[in-house]
Amino acid sequence: MKKTHISVIVPAFNEENSVGNVVRDIPKEWVKEIIVANNNSNDQTRINALEAGAIVVDEPRQGYGYACLKGLEYLKEKNIKPDIVVFLDADYSDYPEQLPEVVRPIIEENADLVIGSRALGKKERMSMTPQQIFGNWLATFLIKKLYKVEFTDLGPFRAVKYDSLLAINMQDTTYGWTVEMQVKACKLKMKCVEVPVDYKVRIGKSKVSGTLKGTIMAGYKIITTIFKYR
Repeated sequence: MKKTHISVIVPAFNEENSVGNVVRDIPKEWVKEIIVANNNSNDQTRINALEAGAIVVDEPRQGYGYACLKGLEYLKEKNIKPDIVVFLDADYSDYPEQLPEVVRPIIEENADLVIGSRALGKKERMSMTPQQIFGNWLATFLIKKLYKVEFTDLGPFRAVKYDSLLAINMQDTTYGWTVEMQVKACKLKMKCVEVPVDYKVRIGKSKVSGTLKGTIMAGYKIITTIFKYR
């Protein structure tokens, strides 16, 4: 592991009550740097992330994809690039301490992309809404039919080789980020692997599945992205 440079990107919008927990629970012996992409938060997200030991980059344009892209911009400007990039949400619904399990298929099996699957892991009751469960099922069903690759989740906890991530050339700025990465990896015939990850009730209310508008917009963007790259 000493020869593997792992960077973690944590997109965060108004997650002052959870982002510090996420940063602190990431196994520091496994990672080189933790970058919190502060996505136009108007609370103490930035301060709490810094206090927990993260590097903070600010992205004023609202959007999950915008935040992730800002984190990638930071990495591109560094002289020494990472070998692996891990993406992890700031709401503390994932278990950051499972990072070694998520990156292991890249290190040991030369995988390009590893999805932490909540469907394969243990989910705390009420940790995922019915619309999230149905949306994941529909999206992965369509990916299997159109791209001939089987996934069980579009989980945000994921790891990807840095070089593979550059080849994927991520573009989405909002809700289609995770599915864009998966379908483009499929098109490029990359080695994609899933590992079980556990999932718990998030801290605070979801900005996506917690609102009707967010659910509809995310669902529409995910489905259109699947067909867009076919």
